[in-house]
Amino acid sequence: MTTNKRLKIKFKQQLGDLSLDVDLDVPMKGITAIFGRSGAGKTSLVNVLSGLTKPDNGIIKLGDRILYSSEERIFLSPDKRKIGYVFQDARLFPHYSVRGNLNYGVKSPDPQHFDDIVCLLGIEALLNRYPSSLSGGEKQRVAIGRALLTRPDMLLMDEPLASLDMPRKQELMPYLERLAKSVNTPIIYVTHSLDEILRLADSMVMLNQGKVLISGHVNSVWSSPEMRPWLPVKEQSSLLSARINYNHPKYALTQVMLSHDSFLWVSRLHQQRGEWVRVRIFSNDVSIAREQPTKTSIRNILAARIDKIHYAEDERVEVKLRVGETHLWANITAWAADELALNIGDKVYAQIKGVSVTKDDLA
Repeated sequence: MTTNKRLKIKFKQQLGDLSLDVDLDVPMKGITAIFGRSGAGKTSLVNVLSGLTKPDNGIIKLGDRILYSSEERIFLSPDKRKIGYVFQDARLFPHYSVRGNLNYGVKSPDPQHFDDIVCLLGIEALLNRYPSSLSGGEKQRVAIGRALLTRPDMLLMDEPLASLDMPRKQELMPYLERLAKSVNTPIIYVTHSLDEILRLADSMVMLNQGKVLISGHVNSVWSSPEMRPWLPVKEQSSLLSARINYNHPKYALTQVMLSHDSFLWVSRLHQQRGEWVRVRIFSNDVSIAREQPTKTSIRNILAARIDKIHYAEDERVEVKLRVGETHLWANITAWAADELALNIGDKVYAQIKGVSVTKDDLA
């Protein structure tokens, strides 16, 4: 693995009507989701990273290694980049067994590493079978294992669940979650699925018409004004990192801590005290009060300050609230906003009807 823990991407490439103009500095840690509508340039971006296509100009630097530089006339071929690539379809060799497919491309066999990857992906029972006898989810697990066994400096995954039906997606998702926690290899993960981003991603890049709209930690991107127009109103939500505090002695609830004076109750968790989790709060589940509510069934009430007020076209008002060092969005009616006479900077209380935990967070 490289010592410099960043992936620098800065290039331009004309592909028919699509003008790719990408400038990114990506952390070499966890899963970075590349998100955007069809035709936004997601696959074109990973093809450039892998070396399958060559940009018109720019630089791509993986840690300390330059993969491409138009100025220095460097263009490493795919086999010299030490990058694994998992496509939408598994692309296994039909005449090789699973074991043969896994070992394809491995230059220095390591039995322990082989066993670790096979165990991680749960494919021990498949080793002597052939691709024709595997389900779509099983094929993708083998394809992921094949890429990991080459010990890549980075793993590219281009919508690995896109060709699978819902049962196969549900079958593969736990292995991807386990992969994110267990493997130190950074992963660039192309998707148009919001659910996959919520369950897997640590960082996120939004592409639109070949250009980066916003990038950063998934919590900040998801809760950004740039992201909200891409989400249906019912999906608009905030992602927050929180630390496990303690379990309620009587009820099946766990208290998590957003800051030293902001806490939330969530359904009982089994992580240890101090571990990070990511929580999701739907904007439609947040209401605003001028005074601290009492004698209410709502368990989660946070002191907040109004940072932004946006009147949408559908008589809905989007209110951005600051809670400690983080932000929370609330969707309320224009009637409520007018009656409360809300102004930026006002101190209010956010009443939160529901909170869900989406994943363990690297934070």
